[in-house]
Amino acid sequence: MRTFLFRRLPSGLAVLLAASFTVFLMLRLIPGDPATTLAGPDASPATVAAIRERLGLDAPLLSQYAHWLGQVLTGDLGPSYAIGGQVSGLIADGLAATVQLTVAALLLVVALAVPTALYAVAGRRRALTGALRALTTGALAVPPFVTGVVLVLVFAVGLGLLPAGGHASLFDAPDLAAQYLALPALCLALPSAAILARYLQDGLERALAEDYVRTATALGVSRRRILWRHALPNALPSAVTVLGLQIGQLIAGAVVVERIFAWPGLGQLIEQGVARRDYPVVQDLLLLVVAGYVAVQLLTDLLYSWLDPRVRWE
Repeated sequence: MRTFLFRRLPSGLAVLLAASFTVFLMLRLIPGDPATTLAGPDASPATVAAIRERLGLDAPLLSQYAHWLGQVLTGDLGPSYAIGGQVSGLIADGLAATVQLTVAALLLVVALAVPTALYAVAGRRRALTGALRALTTGALAVPPFVTGVVLVLVFAVGLGLLPAGGHASLFDAPDLAAQYLALPALCLALPSAAILARYLQDGLERALAEDYVRTATALGVSRRRILWRHALPNALPSAVTVLGLQIGQLIAGAVVVERIFAWPGLGQLIEQGVARRDYPVVQDLLLLVVAGYVAVQLLTDLLYSWLDPRVRWE
C-alpha cells in the first residue's frame, strides 16, 4: 500500500504545479485591472501606477508567479487586494461552511444511492426498475439551480418546514444548523446520487450475471446472501471510483448551491474575488479546490486498491 501511494504522489504534485500556473495565467487574461478597480474610475494614471507598484503588479509575470508560489508553500498567503483582511483568514472562514455542506451532501449521496441500487436489483420487477431509472434520470437532468428553486418553493414557501436560506453554527445550535443545511445539501446531492445509483445498479446486475452466481443459486444460496456477500463487494470498486469523481463535482457544484441558499462558503468568496479582480483570493481558492480534488482522487485510488488487491499487484 505504501509503494502504491508513493507511485501516485508524483502525478498528483505534477497536476498541482500545472494547475497553479494555469490558474495564475488565466486570471491575468481576464479583462480588467485590480489597480484600476481599487483606484476608482476618476483616478489619475499616476495613482493607478502607484497602486500597481504597491501590489507588485508591475513586476514580470514569472516573478509574480514565483512570489505567489513561495507564499503558498510557506502558508503566508498575504493580504487581499479588495475584500480586505488576510487571504488565509478569509479562506478559513468560508472553508468551514463549504466543508460542512459538502460532507452533508456526500453522506446524502451514499444514503440515497446505495439503497436505491440495492432495492432496484433485489426487487427484480421491471416496473420498479424502470421507475427508479426514471427518477435517477430526472435527478441527473435537472440543473441544481432549478432543483434549488423547486425545493425552496415546496419545503420553505409551500410547506414552511425548512428555512429558504441562511446558516447556523453546527456546534452552537446543531438542530437549527441541520434545518439550514437540509435543503442545500439535498440540492447538491441529488445529481451525484443519481449517477452513483445508476453505476452501482449496473455493477450489481453484471455481478449477478456471472457464472459463480448461477452456481450459488443452484446450490440453494438465497439471493439476498448472494447480493450482499458476493455481488456487492465485486461492484464496489467501480462505484468507489465514481464516488471519488462525484466528490469533485460536489465541490464545484457547491459554488452554485451556496449562491441559491445564501450559504456563506467559498462560493460567495470566489464570486466577490472575481467581481473585484482580487487576484490573491481567487487564485488561492482555485488552487485549494484543485488540491482538494487531487487529494480525493488519491484517497479514492487507495480505497480502490484496498478493495481490489489486483490494482496493487499491477
